[in-house]
Amino acid sequence: MALVPQDASTIADDPVGGAHHVDAPELRLFVMGLFFIFGGITSLNDVIIPKLKELFTLNYTQAMLVQFCFFTAYLLIGIPGAKLVKKIGYMRGAVAGLLTMMVGCLLFIPASQNAVYGLFLFALFILASGVVIVQVVANPLISLLGKPETVHSRLTFAQAFNSLGTTLFPIAGSALILGSLASVTADQLTGAELDAYRTAESQAIVHGYLGIAAALAIVAAAVWMFRNRLMGERHEASAGLAGIDLLKRPRFGFGALCIFLYVGAEVSIGSLIVSYLMQGHVMALPEQTAGKLIGFYWGGAMVGRFVGSAVMRLISPGKLLACVAVGAIALILVSTNTTGVVSGYSLLAIGLMNAIMFPTIFSLASEKLGFRAADGSGIINVAIFGGAVVPLATGALADVTGSLGLALLLPALCYAVIAGFGYYARQPANSPLQLAASE
Repeated sequence: MALVPQDASTIADDPVGGAHHVDAPELRLFVMGLFFIFGGITSLNDVIIPKLKELFTLNYTQAMLVQFCFFTAYLLIGIPGAKLVKKIGYMRGAVAGLLTMMVGCLLFIPASQNAVYGLFLFALFILASGVVIVQVVANPLISLLGKPETVHSRLTFAQAFNSLGTTLFPIAGSALILGSLASVTADQLTGAELDAYRTAESQAIVHGYLGIAAALAIVAAAVWMFRNRLMGERHEASAGLAGIDLLKRPRFGFGALCIFLYVGAEVSIGSLIVSYLMQGHVMALPEQTAGKLIGFYWGGAMVGRFVGSAVMRLISPGKLLACVAVGAIALILVSTNTTGVVSGYSLLAIGLMNAIMFPTIFSLASEKLGFRAADGSGIINVAIFGGAVVPLATGALADVTGSLGLALLLPALCYAVIAGFGYYARQPANSPLQLAASE
């Protein structure tokens, strides 16, 4: 997605590379806020999964439908969302995404009143659809809000805000949503009593998402005030599935697969943390206490991004990616073969290993794509759909084996493939001309 300048007072030329940037420093705070919001909302799924699992007496496969419905939005809304943003512009696109998210939050009201699990899933899909649209806006816009030579520092800073959201939201959400004053559980009730229990207990979820809806309305109103700030904005047209042919290139195709597997593994582990830590042989924690520890998992990713960016100056990105993927496998094996705090905290420490994976896989896969870089980015965005598939398969494995430890072998397998990609991509990619000649 590219901005084509028409107003010299708003969009200035970069004298070095000929690229363009937007002279609108006041918009950076809004974009950082967008990263914070959609990161936090995504990680909040890890809190509501155990809550809905208890309320509706779900098995792990059914509970993982939360992530399936949420991340399916990346597959179904990614390309239409990009087309919408191209049509109405970045700022109006951000407002559309925020309002869609707000509608998703409000849909938790009828879901709670009717005590129907399917309505919760529908609300999450609508919420995720808005998240996807906001991401379509935020990722390229943060690159444009400043000089091209400082784009990497801005992207790193924006990702830090995203990680801050994924760290703080589960902590606050656990305090509000998890735990119960009721002296019974859903599996002890039937009929009207069960419906009444579900309605009453799900009010905690409703209250949490109503607070988010109010915040989204305020942010949307603020962004709307700046809807005409990007004067002369224009976007290049693209085909419906532009970039699909890039999957024929081994390096890019392998990288796209690894994005699919990485997001799936990360989401699977995050979704199971509460249930895993509640097990008697692990830490035997109450639900709310276990939920608060999710912040360590996502907080590790935030810290790891800063550490990883420094380490990559000494070690090639491919080798470092292979090392952290092997580290994640080792931590899974330690966790599943020990007990107590060692088992619990070794699982949480995987967040530190996850830190550099997404941006490193993305950059290695997209290296030297030249003018096809935007198309490649679109395909990678669709690959985030792995967050829907792998968690569902992990939940099914937990149900079949009756063991969360055995189910974690599936994310370990995902990390093994990622380690292979890191080793494969340790050398620089071929140039675009060489790529074209080889096809």
